[in-house]
Amino acid sequence: MHRTRIKICGLTREADVDAAVAAGVDALGFVLWAGSARHVTTQRVAALAARLPPFVTPVLLFVNASAADVQQGLLAVPNALLQFHGDETPADCQAAQRPYLRAARMAAGFDLLDFASVFSSAQALLLDADVAGYGGAGKVFDWSLLQGVAPGVPLPLVLSGGLNPANVTEGIARVRPWAVDVSSGVEVSKGVKDATLIRRFCQAVREADLALADPARATEA
Repeated sequence: MHRTRIKICGLTREADVDAAVAAGVDALGFVLWAGSARHVTTQRVAALAARLPPFVTPVLLFVNASAADVQQGLLAVPNALLQFHGDETPADCQAAQRPYLRAARMAAGFDLLDFASVFSSAQALLLDADVAGYGGAGKVFDWSLLQGVAPGVPLPLVLSGGLNPANVTEGIARVRPWAVDVSSGVEVSKGVKDATLIRRFCQAVREADLALADPARATEA
């Protein structure tokens, strides 16, 4: 059975890190972009990431950061995966010589296959809404844009943008992503997560996986 991986992004508090780990997430994202309400400093992210047990991956999110800033983040969290959410080129993403995720802004006419070809060195593509500024702003993009396209993308896909415990099951059923990424959908305010919402989100993901593995069971439910 395929297991959809779970990433929660925008962590700022120890209690939220602990709640996410207890819920069984696979990765936690920390925003190192000063333009975000969920921004944390490198000193802060080092303290938060130090709470992670083995096999829970810290992810450092950058937006048009300098090479020096990326290196500073990696010095704080040496085992981190990188995530680029701005206008970075493939060369920018590869400069640190570390595994990375590349965010893609999904909009009508966007050529995901071409984008995947350009960023073929990425570990995965994170699909987010196309909104003003950077990040999905908690907005769901039109998942039908992926119809007939997603299976042909040669990189793992991470579904993001406006996900929450109520809609993630449908998102997984329609997109069949390798992973899902949530931030505002498990928050009570920007940067402040809710342990109950985190648990509900993770449970919804697991129920979606079970439904795809056993459609008859989903029908009975």
